[in-house]
Amino acid sequence: MLANVEYRVLDKGFVRLVDHMGNDLSAVEAARVSYGKGLSSDPQRDKKLIFYLMKHGHETPFEHIVFKFHIKAPLFVARQWFRHRIASYNEISGRYTQLKDEWYIPENIRVPDVTNKQGSVFVSERKDEAKILNLIKESIEKSYSVYKELLENGVARELARIVLPLSMYTQWYWTVNARSLMNFLNLRADSHAQWEIRQYAVKIAEIFKKLCPWTFEAFMKYRYSGDALKKEEINDETF
Repeated sequence: MLANVEYRVLDKGFVRLVDHMGNDLSAVEAARVSYGKGLSSDPQRDKKLIFYLMKHGHETPFEHIVFKFHIKAPLFVARQWFRHRIASYNEISGRYTQLKDEWYIPENIRVPDVTNKQGSVFVSERKDEAKILNLIKESIEKSYSVYKELLENGVARELARIVLPLSMYTQWYWTVNARSLMNFLNLRADSHAQWEIRQYAVKIAEIFKKLCPWTFEAFMKYRYSGDALKKEEINDETF
């Protein structure tokens, strides 16, 4: 049972499946209703239909598989995530509650990728890495200290929060159908996506595969255009 199992991501983040509706057979039923039919007595025929639908781009049947996730991630990850608009979101509000002193501190420094202008690459044995990471931490701690001081001086939460950094953790519920989830994986489980959101995408893919193995297999064969989910680039234990 995957519901409410928490998958840790980054230093303080997580992905948790809250609920889901449907599985591989839900897509089969939705496709066959066009002919007034339902599931086959032969599971292999049903699986073959999943692969046919995926190969030929008949994706609406996969909209009948729905997932509800609880996500905890840094604000900059959330802002990238929310660009995937065919889904439902509800996020913790900095107007209604005091935000906790939880923020993301990377373990290693990255530098611009010379072949991908919007990307970055890890560097090894950088002598000033500890200094740079300390600068990041000090800046974040100072921002949160100012935030608390503003609240203590009677400033409204909705205004005091403007001093907080993008590294602060936020939480939200994300309800998404399998078709939109696959689009998310195509874009975010890819080397061109920012490293941090890729870590979340891999966990989403793990849950997706466990709940809908036929759909995931067909997706990887016919529709997946990224590279971060290829077996040679992830640990075997991930799946």
